[in-house]
Amino acid sequence: MNLLHIDSSILHGDSVSRDLSAQVVAALAARHPGLQVKHLDLATTPLGHLTQAHLAAQQGAPAPAGQEGDLAAGQQALADFLAADVVVIGAPMYNFGVPSQLKAWLDRLAVAGQTFRYGEQGPVGLCGGKKVIVASSRGGQFSDGSPLAAMDHQEAHLRAFFGFLGIQDLSVVRAEGLAMGPAVREQALASAQARIAELAAA
Repeated sequence: MNLLHIDSSILHGDSVSRDLSAQVVAALAARHPGLQVKHLDLATTPLGHLTQAHLAAQQGAPAPAGQEGDLAAGQQALADFLAADVVVIGAPMYNFGVPSQLKAWLDRLAVAGQTFRYGEQGPVGLCGGKKVIVASSRGGQFSDGSPLAAMDHQEAHLRAFFGFLGIQDLSVVRAEGLAMGPAVREQALASAQARIAELAAA
């Protein structure tokens, strides 16, 4: 089984999403001996943001001078995603959405004919069968029922995006309210760790 581990936090050693994503991967590796793990750190090795040249290259156009490396990195990112059975994503909330580094990676995955296609009834996802686990961290509380729930463009975006690609098996390990004081933070981390144990045992 192949697992693709994605981190996107710019906080590195101080990052909760990085810690949680690492715990998820460790728990799955313990349960599945022989698990093949590939790690991509989008903060230290970012992909360029989507341009017209990227879209043209997806249609077979040659890479413009100076962009060969970036286009090759995007093609490798897509290949790694397609080869993965499980994708674990460390995704902090930045200003109500995902980090721009993570968005740039997502943009390289949405390729017509490879991860989705348009049919007579509309778009059809081509990536069904994969499992996605999102390690989500948030300074505030944005879950359903919160007064700020409508401002969640982080987890909601990831659910919509991967659903568009045909992935229905998406789970979230969430630590929220991390900036709301020590007691709330401690409870949030305990809840996230319990969720990791639950997913590993499933």
